[in-house]
Amino acid sequence: MDGERFALSEPIRIRNRLHTSMFDDMTGPIILDEYVRPHLRSSALVVIDVQNDFLDDGTMPVPGTTGILPRLTMLVEAFRRAHRPIVHVVRIYDGDDVDLVRRTTITRDDAPIVRPGTVGSQISRGLLPAAAEHLDPKLLLDGGFQAVGDAEAVMWKPRWSAFHRTRLDAHLIDLGVDTVVVAGCNLPNCPHATLFDASARDYRTVLVTDATSQVTPERLSNVRAIGVAPLTVEDLVAGLTFTV
Repeated sequence: MDGERFALSEPIRIRNRLHTSMFDDMTGPIILDEYVRPHLRSSALVVIDVQNDFLDDGTMPVPGTTGILPRLTMLVEAFRRAHRPIVHVVRIYDGDDVDLVRRTTITRDDAPIVRPGTVGSQISRGLLPAAAEHLDPKLLLDGGFQAVGDAEAVMWKPRWSAFHRTRLDAHLIDLGVDTVVVAGCNLPNCPHATLFDASARDYRTVLVTDATSQVTPERLSNVRAIGVAPLTVEDLVAGLTFTV
């Protein structure tokens, strides 16, 4: 049985993987039923907090984030080729609208972290289309979406989840999206909160395990427990190719 399954062509193998079961090296098999299987034809990619200040050499480094950039770039390009929506979600710290745990540092100590218009607040090189302009902090902080390409935009989130106090849900509904694919920085914080909020809104959810920093077996188990499908960039590149 296993030999026959792995002898299949790549698109069919990925299709079967999405429709029956999936395997992750860290945690073993996961079975997906019809209510949580990803629908890549109606999916959107949500890339979270991949900004210069959060890279390994940034002012607020998240270890491992620089290392995922090549895989993340491949993932973004695959979604562009498949003409599927992409939303880049960013942090911008301005004033005191900051998570409580960081508010003292940001407001009292005036830490130079993702401040409006700074180099550190920009999305890391190579993830946006070549013609994309610098981020517009006023537009973003006002809750707007900054278009950077066809079906590709940047939005600001004020807290951990990309759904909290944002228009992301309405944006995805307008695009006919029912599957949210999450990648970026870093699993125990913002991707984790975003996946839970997406699930609470009845989206099918995917975590891209090799394009998200700070993934561990325990953290992966936590999101799998709510029906999140763990897929790799390779899985998604092949699956998106099949949907085109």
